[in-house]
Amino acid sequence: MNPSVIEPTPVIAAQSLTKAFSTTTALAGIDITVQRGESVAIMGASGSGKTTLLHVLAGITAPDAGRVQFSPAGQAPIEVTALNERQRSRLRRESLGFVFQQGLLIPELTAIENIALALMINGTPRRTALEHAAGWMASLGLAGFEDRRIGELSGGQAQRVAIARAQVTGAELVFADEPTGALDSQTSADVMSALLWSTTGQGRSLLVVTHDAEVAARCSRTVQVRDGRIVTAEVQA
Repeated sequence: MNPSVIEPTPVIAAQSLTKAFSTTTALAGIDITVQRGESVAIMGASGSGKTTLLHVLAGITAPDAGRVQFSPAGQAPIEVTALNERQRSRLRRESLGFVFQQGLLIPELTAIENIALALMINGTPRRTALEHAAGWMASLGLAGFEDRRIGELSGGQAQRVAIARAQVTGAELVFADEPTGALDSQTSADVMSALLWSTTGQGRSLLVVTHDAEVAARCSRTVQVRDGRIVTAEVQA
């Protein structure tokens, strides 16, 4: 082996995932690995199982069978599927980041408070949390918007707030479910640039569920899901 070649290391890996809802099979034995520093797009038609796959990998939903292993840098791997609900909640809160189509931000809070809240929930003092949040807002082009409520922001600005919230805790892996689905094409491109810069651009990892081929093309790898199975996996040229 060439000692100058750095072998990829997985940040999350899953084997033989199955999940059914009543008589509907959402996952039918999926294996998938996301490497550290990689961006992976999950694509598929509605009902293909792509969002269920994201939820199982993130510990939101427990699979019927199979295993998911999360490997934080410098720490022992964590068997996500062996954790109870409270432990999975703590893992999501402390080590993972999430960006959803509608942002799921709290409208009663200001932009900076929405971001800082992710830190304060983990015990960071309010002043320190607000300072970190302000730094992320500036990095994502939101300086000057700190005190605006979510309803006073454009769709693209709100999604950048959601991206900052996902990253302010130092999440090694960010899950994004249709993060550009409600945006026009130019705003979508801008938000995707911000998402990639704040994840893979910082050596972190991104898994994004999307129906948008242009969004998927900007990721380092695309995985196609159909009927709960991975049918193709392509590395972008």
